Amino acid sequence: MFYHFCCKLTKKLKSCTLAKKKIVFYTCGDQKKQANAAYLIGSYAVMHLQKTPEEAYSLLVSRNSTYLPFRDASFGTCMYNLNILDCLCAVYKALQFGWLDFSQFDVEEYEHYERAENGDFNWIIPGKFLAFSGPHPKSKMENGYPLHAPEAYFPYFTKHNITTIVRLNKKMYDAKRFTDMGFEHHDLFFVDGSTPNDSIVRKFLNICENADGAIAVHCKAGLGRTGTLIGCYMMKHYRLTAAEAIAWMRICRPGSVIGPQQNFVEDKQSSLWSEGDVFREKMNEQENGKLAVTRILSGVDDITINGSNKNKMSKKEEAELYNDDEEMNGITQGDKLRALKSKRQARASTGSLSQEEKNIHSRSSQSLRILLQSSGQSYKAVVNPSHLPDASEKRKRTRTSLPANSVGGSSLCHSRLARSLDSMQVVASDREPVCREPSGCRRDTVNLPNINMLQAPRKASPSTFSLGSTSLSPTLRVPHTPRVCLTLHFI
Repeated sequence: MFYHFCCKLTKKLKSCTLAKKKIVFYTCGDQKKQANAAYLIGSYAVMHLQKTPEEAYSLLVSRNSTYLPFRDASFGTCMYNLNILDCLCAVYKALQFGWLDFSQFDVEEYEHYERAENGDFNWIIPGKFLAFSGPHPKSKMENGYPLHAPEAYFPYFTKHNITTIVRLNKKMYDAKRFTDMGFEHHDLFFVDGSTPNDSIVRKFLNICENADGAIAVHCKAGLGRTGTLIGCYMMKHYRLTAAEAIAWMRICRPGSVIGPQQNFVEDKQSSLWSEGDVFREKMNEQENGKLAVTRILSGVDDITINGSNKNKMSKKEEAELYNDDEEMNGITQGDKLRALKSKRQARASTGSLSQEEKNIHSRSSQSLRILLQSSGQSYKAVVNPSHLPDASEKRKRTRTSLPANSVGGSSLCHSRLARSLDSMQVVASDREPVCREPSGCRRDTVNLPNINMLQAPRKASPSTFSLGSTSLSPTLRVPHTPRVCLTLHFI
């Protein structure tokens, strides 16, 4: 959705025929759609107008507007909220680390492989972490949801340098089917919908820090448990806040991190930041010849992951909620989430891009660069997390949005786009979020084959909703044209 929105808006801002016209991006009175619209236009400002998250957010709330927070995909009471600023900060950090680059993004590949019938997987960190739904002994349909055997993933995994598989759910398939093909396979089971213990977190970090290639992680649906552990890695090695990590994972793979897992990730933020700082210090010493280490170890002697778990339920209640036998025999949270995702995909209808719009962000033939290559001798992050701004304190999650931040405007290199965002208004209309197009635009759709029918892997590089492999956001070059006002209209 974000990619399509950016393509359409960029095309209109560059159009000579619209140079003297005001572009209006509007939505209806539905508060959920208003929040989605604000996320889209705010992220566009961060990515293409070089606004900071705080600057973009302050424009969105400049007229005392409030937005509903985003919640998880669980079926129970909401225990944790993300707001628009969290999402904008996640986009900003993704740009800094090189995870977000539309010049390297294949929208057809993303929309193909995210569908349940084609594999149900997404890249969270390009070249490092892929999250996917758990394989089964054989490919079949179960309760309307397509299930895939391990062999269905081999061509894609091999082509994209995935060397390690981590399974977090019960053993539904024989791990030997992966190891016989040269993959490393690890089992780190914990109950569906629950949180991992410290031992599992340490083992997961150790596996990922020593993997020779990319890591594919799955539980049952590839959402809750999978996102929880990947989020721990992101906090340790990239110093993301818990909210930023959860927001980015949901941008890449909607539905990630569920229920008490959200509070768990937030509780671990401080200890994982500290452990990551020590880890990077030791790696720097190793590179300077002060330490002779032949294998990277994630366990740090003097620091443990000991954040308190503030989940509201007791151990007895957890045992009642998460029956161990249900993982194999009953309908678990993962089953419900997969069924929900399958139904939502069947209803979804995202407008395709015209050929001209696709050319705006054409994909290069350059293969994805591995962001973190842990060979056992060295470890380097693309960007040092300590050089990025950190949240000074943990913000309280409530149903009300944050107040506007008092942030001054920044000088922008593209005056037309800058002035258009500065004139953003909050008014009224009664339709879906849309950017009007000139009539006569032809839309093209491409039917992609099922993953089980593929004879050879695709040529495209791995991608997700907002993935890339190069360093920073590409500079948007817009020809000098008269001022265009960009306004945001609500009811």
